[in-house]
Amino acid sequence: MMENVLIVDDEDDILHLMAEAISRWGYNPIIAHDGQDAIQKVEELPVDLILTDVRMPKVDGISLLQKVKEINPDTSVIVFTGYPAIQSAVDALKSGAYDYLVKPVDLAELKNKIEKALQAKRLQGTYGVLKSLNWALIISIPLWFLLAFILIRTL
Repeated sequence: MMENVLIVDDEDDILHLMAEAISRWGYNPIIAHDGQDAIQKVEELPVDLILTDVRMPKVDGISLLQKVKEINPDTSVIVFTGYPAIQSAVDALKSGAYDYLVKPVDLAELKNKIEKALQAKRLQGTYGVLKSLNWALIISIPLWFLLAFILIRTL
């Protein structure tokens, strides 16, 4: 199944460049022109990863990140900006961003970050399944002993 990558930026050139690259890399790009549009898409569609600019009208990238984490804490978010500042990087990472990039974004670096973020998400999902199976086995062990005890007593 193709993973959905939501790209959020108020600059059309960047949106289309990233969407084209993401499509070539085997992911399904979804575009949003601002944070408000992105929030609506996150509420309506399954989104695996979000790439968002920091400075946008209506809802900025950090506010978007915080809202996305309320809606679905498992969604990975990579933040990028053309106005790098240590404080914005700190705010993004404290709010739960997977990573932080500076424009102009190097596409090879972006591809690497996307692959790592989605791999981490897949592994986290696998861990959850294994943890559930582990609990199911632990809970079922006493039942097997009880059944064995009943069978032995009936013989």
